[in-house]
Amino acid sequence: MCDSNIKAVIFDMDGVLLDSESICDKTWEIARKEFGLPEGIDSINKCRGTNYYDSAIILRELYGQELDAEKYLERCSELFREIEFSTGIPLMPYAKEILEYLKPKYRLALASSTRGPTVKRQMTNAGLISFFETRTTGEMVTHSKPDPEIYQLACKSLGLKAEECVAVEDSPNGARSAIAAGMKVILVPDRTPPAEDVLKSSWKVCKNLLEVTKIL
Repeated sequence: MCDSNIKAVIFDMDGVLLDSESICDKTWEIARKEFGLPEGIDSINKCRGTNYYDSAIILRELYGQELDAEKYLERCSELFREIEFSTGIPLMPYAKEILEYLKPKYRLALASSTRGPTVKRQMTNAGLISFFETRTTGEMVTHSKPDPEIYQLACKSLGLKAEECVAVEDSPNGARSAIAAGMKVILVPDRTPPAEDVLKSSWKVCKNLLEVTKIL
């Protein structure tokens, strides 16, 4: 039975509602080759769920301080936009269905490390933006996931306490952020295998978004 104290569900966007991670994998590999970076370094999974600023720090830690990480990330964004504008970004399975199911029961919000204008454009094009009361995005915080700041701010945007909100996340960074903020986490893994600490600390683990209907 669902916790009656829960008043809101806060969703990550990439890898939870939009299948953007599969596009990121392609663009990341193209950029890696263009920049002549070595294979075998799992940089993309370490950066999943983080914002532009923190991703640049991670990239320099992995590849060396001489890397122009900002230029690398801009190239990834450029490649992503080319794919987005030519073919669109597919929805994750059951994305619209779960929002339609939850909307009459809970307040809904977004907490995405992606920049605000991009979130607005992509969610509008996907036909999902009207489901959400608030959007907390990457440029609004100093440090992104796994830091709890973005989820703390998302809860505050709804005027609710962390324990009154559930986060739906796919990545270890995202789950750790919500857990550190004091929230219950429903983990729906996408591209990154769930870490053991995240599995233990998450409230529930689902194979897909449809399974969330059995919890909330």
